[in-house]
Amino acid sequence: MTMAPEEPKVEVPEGHVKLTIDGEEVIAPKGELLIRTAERLGTVIPRFCDHPLLDPAGACRQCLVEVEMGGRPMPKPQASCTMTVADGMVVKTQLTSPVADKAQQGVMELLLINHPLDCPICDKGGECPLQNQAMAHGRADSRFVDTKRTFPKPLPISTQVLLDRERCVLCQRCTRFSAQIAGDPFIDLLERGWHQQIGTAETADVIGGAARSRRDAGAGAQEDRLGAGAPQDADMASKTSSGKPFESYFSGNTIQICPVGALTSAQYRFRSRPFDLVSSPSVCEHCSSGCAERTDFRRGKVMRKLAGNDPDVNEEWICDKGRFAFRYAQAEDRIRRPLVRSESGELEESSWTEALRVAAAGLAAARDNGGVGVLAGGRLTTEDAYAYAKFARVALHTNDIDFRARAHSDEELSFLASRVVGVGPEDGVTFAALEHAPTVLCVAFEPEDEAPIVFLRLRKAARKRGTKVVHLGQWTTTSVRKTFGELLACAPGGEPAALAGLAQHAGDLHAALSAEGAVILVGERAAEVPGLFSAVDALSAQTGARVAWISRRAGERGALEAGAAPALLPGGRPVADAAARAEIEKAWGVSIPATPGRDTAGIVTALANGWLSGAVVGGVDPLDLPDPALAVEALKKASFVVSLELRPSAVTEHADVVLPIAPDVEKAGSYVNWEGRRREFDTTIENTGALSDCRVLDTLAVEMDADLFTQTPAAAYGELSRLGTASARASFTAVPAGSVNGETRLSTWRQLLDKGSLQVDEPHLAGTARKVVARVSPGMAEKLGETVTVSTDRGAITVPVEAADLPEGVVWLPANSDGSTVRATLGAGHGAVVSIRGGAE
Repeated sequence: MTMAPEEPKVEVPEGHVKLTIDGEEVIAPKGELLIRTAERLGTVIPRFCDHPLLDPAGACRQCLVEVEMGGRPMPKPQASCTMTVADGMVVKTQLTSPVADKAQQGVMELLLINHPLDCPICDKGGECPLQNQAMAHGRADSRFVDTKRTFPKPLPISTQVLLDRERCVLCQRCTRFSAQIAGDPFIDLLERGWHQQIGTAETADVIGGAARSRRDAGAGAQEDRLGAGAPQDADMASKTSSGKPFESYFSGNTIQICPVGALTSAQYRFRSRPFDLVSSPSVCEHCSSGCAERTDFRRGKVMRKLAGNDPDVNEEWICDKGRFAFRYAQAEDRIRRPLVRSESGELEESSWTEALRVAAAGLAAARDNGGVGVLAGGRLTTEDAYAYAKFARVALHTNDIDFRARAHSDEELSFLASRVVGVGPEDGVTFAALEHAPTVLCVAFEPEDEAPIVFLRLRKAARKRGTKVVHLGQWTTTSVRKTFGELLACAPGGEPAALAGLAQHAGDLHAALSAEGAVILVGERAAEVPGLFSAVDALSAQTGARVAWISRRAGERGALEAGAAPALLPGGRPVADAAARAEIEKAWGVSIPATPGRDTAGIVTALANGWLSGAVVGGVDPLDLPDPALAVEALKKASFVVSLELRPSAVTEHADVVLPIAPDVEKAGSYVNWEGRRREFDTTIENTGALSDCRVLDTLAVEMDADLFTQTPAAAYGELSRLGTASARASFTAVPAGSVNGETRLSTWRQLLDKGSLQVDEPHLAGTARKVVARVSPGMAEKLGETVTVSTDRGAITVPVEAADLPEGVVWLPANSDGSTVRATLGAGHGAVVSIRGGAE
């Protein structure tokens, strides 16, 4: 008799267990949730509350399965989203267990008892998990014949988010997202049992009072249904259950992860059906994180944006600015045709042929009579930035070009050339590195306002892995609190001295930064503090901590790599380096000036003084520049100005030729995010007739007898990638720190939601912007009263006062919000000396 060969035993790796799911043996890591193990086998267990990025809740009970341990079945089905795998466990899902299948059908029946039958008008209809799972795992008919529970609707949670409570299945995804991911007080579960629902602070009072009255009176009439008196006014729902104003930057994520139509977007509500939309993968244009998005459009108009799934970057989250701020591309005042200033002084529509002819002639004359400066701006794609860099050198014969439409310094550019250019995710700091870092030091960087997805990753690192997040700044901001961080407080301008004294005054932090994986994040505000980049460089050299520069705008890192800077050519090649310059001259076939050009401030000053004759401006807002008044004066005095712009601005008011360009949704291209990772996107809405900057500049150069070969973004990037990065990295030139005296100093940065030009025509988004206040120390707040006036010799800003833990003699203002336009009004920035007094002017 021949014995059947024994099946080879499968070795279980250390830290893993072996279990059986639907008769199939599987090895899974210890601690893995049962629902995840089943997913890896290809078995999809229905669920509502489960989300891979949220902590388990077991709230909906839809994922019930039959479980056997040690040969003994558990007495009732178990929630697979909360149970972790165990050695020898035997699991039967709805595919092999009638018990599990019946349990799932029963849960679905209970969920549908009070659920409204309004799928035809529900925004979630057509892409609703409840619809899908009711078809796959629900009963064919309903045994419920009574009147369904109803609520007044919609209940405005904020100006952006509307709540239909009768659709809610109490999965707790929204409350868990708010508490765990964003750290914002959002909405909470109220009441118990069949009274339980989602609500805010004010609705909690009304609901609680209604429930108590009903219980006291012993009334159970269906007409006195729960929530019948709930407020429908937006002001009544403007506070969360903590009693604080609703100011979350991430609320739109709760709409997307809601498995039913309970949370809807005020912006998108009733505007379209999912099956009428065309979807396209895209990349966010609002900050340097480069978040993956999905753009849904209909009939040539963007209807909504959703977060894309990219575990390496934004996971499944985006901020509200990235989600809702897209209507600028559809603004009524958008420039659709070229404009040329007539002899009467008015801008008049023109053909492309005529506009390009006039622009070429005017720029050629200005080039030969003083020169032309190029202000490229930080909104550009990498391909467009490369076209500006090449246009400046090939067509205008100048190095006077800068992408930094903000405060900047030579020290900053030297730091970027030596520490940032050419560094990619393979050898630099990444989102994953932040998540696994033991210590992160944020310098001149407010994550929640300037790079929201970086903030979410820092919060996750602190919450999940115990990462120590330290913020060098002036007061305990929301970023400090929500990352469970530590504040190193100093006066504006005192940051270099604070970093230099870490070893002496904060030895534990200095030692922590010496640990493997420690990171220093430095923001663009560091350019306003002399010596701060030098102090960061020195601290990194002392401790070994890796440094990452995080700009606020999406296009700045790509523009740096593309050479849209006065002292740098593509790939980080120094203009002053003869060998590096020769590489570009050979590729372009032109001679490049050997002297570094003027930066943004230098170009503006030269225009104002008549040292430069003309300017090419690519989407720059003068209000962002170090001296807005001087910038406007420079544009007035320039002999010839060409503006490449989307909408009317302070630049187009003084431009001789305005050439309309395409927004991101109407062109292809890429951004390079702060990690150095290329974020490519394709054209979403085609056949609009709009042209990218690189194509406009290519055609304009041809009119000036020069060839750029940037007719398409693909051609521009192909040439840039062939050039590669510089073979030798530029050296960093340290700068001494400035002094900080006893005068009152200004601390400032831009809040995420403010007066930015890409946030126009979006009242729902503006409704959740944080209120504009001046923050001072408690002692100073008591002396000043309810309002404060902050002034310089240029002007004054009067706003309400709030006390915060700032150092004495320091006042904080938002940089570009309603009633607080710091640059335009005060002509000052972070670290400037200001005057302060109580009351209005």
